[in-house]
Amino acid sequence: MRKSKVYIIGVAPEGAPSLSPATRRLVTRAEIVFGGGRLLEMFPSLAGEKLIIKNNLAEVAGLIKANLGLKRMVVLASGDPNFFGIAKYLTGKLGKEIIEIVPNVSAMQVAFARIKENWDDAALVSVHSRPIEDIVEIVRSNHKIGIFTDDRNTPKEIARVLQERDLDNCRVFICQDLGSEQERIVSTYLDRLNTMEFSPLSVMILIRDGGSRETPHQQLLGIPEEKFHQRQDRSLITKLEVRAISLAKLGLNEDSTVWDIGAGSGAIAIEASLLARKGRIFAIEKDDNCIANVRKNIEKFRRPNITVIQTLAPDELEELPAPTAVFIGGSRGKLAAILDCVCRRLRSGGRIVINVATFENLNGAISSLKANGFATETTLVNIARSKDISDLTRLEALNPVFIITGKRKKETDKNEQNEQ
Repeated sequence: MRKSKVYIIGVAPEGAPSLSPATRRLVTRAEIVFGGGRLLEMFPSLAGEKLIIKNNLAEVAGLIKANLGLKRMVVLASGDPNFFGIAKYLTGKLGKEIIEIVPNVSAMQVAFARIKENWDDAALVSVHSRPIEDIVEIVRSNHKIGIFTDDRNTPKEIARVLQERDLDNCRVFICQDLGSEQERIVSTYLDRLNTMEFSPLSVMILIRDGGSRETPHQQLLGIPEEKFHQRQDRSLITKLEVRAISLAKLGLNEDSTVWDIGAGSGAIAIEASLLARKGRIFAIEKDDNCIANVRKNIEKFRRPNITVIQTLAPDELEELPAPTAVFIGGSRGKLAAILDCVCRRLRSGGRIVINVATFENLNGAISSLKANGFATETTLVNIARSKDISDLTRLEALNPVFIITGKRKKETDKNEQNEQ
């Protein structure tokens, strides 16, 4: 055991007996052993100093750094330290070169083994010191989910949040105190958890019967216009083909923060929320009727990560979280003022996409973007759809749309240099 290394050792639910003889020697010879109180209790005969890990990770990293090369050190972790464990934090703070990781069987593996279910097709998540809202869309789009819980985000609390987000009732297994004498497996249903209490040391497994149980209208891109609630004249909705190209130009990630300014019916916001399922979408619109349609569409497509802001942009934009992507579909004559705000608030690497139909608005958008230090790219989209006439078919053109994409010029120049 080298003093120039710190060993992160995984402990399975049954405790010390889960370690190999060589790994046990690492623990017993350590002069400092870090770990949660429960894990340290599994090794009562340790001669080294025991330091409890709670909400003091920064202090733990500092102590390891201060004693590196002076004392033999071990960090005890539950199961596999690389699986929602402490290894990610410590390697990030201390560097990978000084750390050795010894994995063990995870409580998640044990839980699936106890209920005799394979887990190679399961989504595995944790709400340990994390918001439950972060997992809602993962649960919605998977049929088998394993969840690490804690004493705050309990199975009962998780069930409450999921049901508030309109998740279907499903089969649930609560595997608590695995590997101990108090081990208990409870099989029940999501809607019955509101009266039940469980140990903080629980793994929650949801199985939605019948394979993948995605909610209706879960198509990610190119939802037909007629699927949306909208004005009768259908004038305030981005057409399917234009919408798909505009969203591609936005370059969204799963955790993007998106502003949809002049949201109209909310079609861009809906599809952006499906693509950025872990992100936040802000639908910004002034018109009362449009706001009503946006809210109906949010409910229809079950998009909990969309926030509706009723205002005339650029009002209230300063109060919103800084965006990584901004779509402007309508500006009511305030495009220059909107772009002044958007260009300033946009995060590094972000994009602005604007849809306009007239040369005047095209010129205004490009001029405003350039005045704010942005490079522009313009795409003209001419779409014609087939239309049946008696037993013949002809093409019917939609209104041409200019799609303007704006990126900060210094970032564009840097990308071009990297490509050379």
